Amino acid sequence: MTENEFIERRIVTGLIVSTDYWVRVRRIWNPELFESPELRMVAEWCVEYQEKYCKAPGINIEGIYMEKLKSGGLSSADAEYIEELLGSLSDEYDRDEQFNSAYLYDQTVKYFKSRELEQHNQEVQALIDEGRVEEAEQLVRSYSPTVLDDTDIGLDLSSEEAEERIERAFSETAQNVLTYPGALGEMWNEHLVRGGFVTLLAPEKRGKTFMLLEMGLRAIRQGYNVAFFEAGDMTEEQILRRICIYISRRSDKEKYCKERFCPVGDCVYNQFDLCDRPDRNCDFGIFDNSLETFKNNIENFQDFEVLKQKYEEFPDYEPCDSHTCDKRWGAVWLKKVPERKPLTAEDAKKEVKRFFKKYRRRFKLVTYPAGTLTVSEIRRCLDNWERLSGFVSDIVIVDYADLLSASDGEVKEFRHRQDHIWKSLRALSQERHVLVLSATQADAESYKQDRLSVSNFSEDKRKLSHVTAQYGLNQDPSGREKKLGILRINEIVVREGEFSPDNEVCVLQDLATGRPFLESFHAKINRSE
Repeated sequence: MTENEFIERRIVTGLIVSTDYWVRVRRIWNPELFESPELRMVAEWCVEYQEKYCKAPGINIEGIYMEKLKSGGLSSADAEYIEELLGSLSDEYDRDEQFNSAYLYDQTVKYFKSRELEQHNQEVQALIDEGRVEEAEQLVRSYSPTVLDDTDIGLDLSSEEAEERIERAFSETAQNVLTYPGALGEMWNEHLVRGGFVTLLAPEKRGKTFMLLEMGLRAIRQGYNVAFFEAGDMTEEQILRRICIYISRRSDKEKYCKERFCPVGDCVYNQFDLCDRPDRNCDFGIFDNSLETFKNNIENFQDFEVLKQKYEEFPDYEPCDSHTCDKRWGAVWLKKVPERKPLTAEDAKKEVKRFFKKYRRRFKLVTYPAGTLTVSEIRRCLDNWERLSGFVSDIVIVDYADLLSASDGEVKEFRHRQDHIWKSLRALSQERHVLVLSATQADAESYKQDRLSVSNFSEDKRKLSHVTAQYGLNQDPSGREKKLGILRINEIVVREGEFSPDNEVCVLQDLATGRPFLESFHAKINRSE
């Protein structure tokens, strides 16, 4: 497949699956710039459909193709080529909302500009070949491109184009490529958008890779393509094992498959028998202390050994599972997980195959030795995957940014390298209209702290100037929360809107089954203030 055919197939894909892509590209649309007559034909079918119904044809393109075939308007060669094209796009038909239309628009502008120049040069050369030099010179002088990008013409804020762009600016600000339920979603969903650069701050062994993998695999379930770059913190084998455990919800180690406890969400009012909901799961509590005693000594109640003892004492107790109650006061309870057989390689292969077949999306994983991955290499990989297999990522995950290296010759002084790397990751999110996710190591003081803040950056504080949002992963230094299965996530810096490091969310985890997120609630009771 030639370069021109490749980009023209991508353009046709956009026209078939994305209404937004046509809205963007119609200003510069010119089917005569297509090199392939077959692809030009399909593109014109899509444009006719878009103009008539104000939406992308999606799966209806197959019906359009069958009508054209029955009418005798297609040669056998055209029919065979178009049938192969549509077959290759069958998994893309339902991706209108997920499709990366902004990135394809940028590619289309670049391609149309090159094709217009190419056609112009061919006309000039044809005149020269015929000896009509003066006419060739005149044609050169009179050349005026019709395909102009935003930098060529700027934006006239009094124009209709400005109105469209303003509407798009508001819609794209909220165009999530990853969402979470509950309290955690309330905290960070608005920042998990195309063009965002979101990072996690934590000390070593706090679960940065667990969370990044969780975010990538959750995005797969929500219909997006994910590129995961392991920059040297873990090997390919270790990452694959974690993915298999996550999908299977079962460890490969016998010690984590024995009967054990894992956390579940509950409500303080339920535990203290102060809930008056008629649909309450339980008609008794597990604590007979006063609520004031609880507020002043939370750690004495929200403790693994204490809750385990209460589990044995009250085997019929049922936690509150209502997440719509406006009075809900989040707490932790325990449930007993029965013994299971450890995950085997054969079981893992079946589970992974089932998972990716079900969600029909792709997860690209590539690993590098520490200090060898650069942002330039990430760009090269993304370009190759797009060219060779049509893979266009919606989310790019780097585990983790501190392990990236600056390309040779880019930055000579060590103190500027981290700033350059983080600036380049931000540029990547903007150029490709993707959500970039990564993590960074907190400083030495973070091991002693109960909650991270903006002062816990490592190496270069300018990192914070490039992210659109950064969140801290917190657990108390004593290890109580880790044993109980609690992670507190707080705001470190947020570019849009108000934020505070004191704003925290509790996330319940079961890392034995690879799940760093089970559910979440606002962290007002997790520790004494």
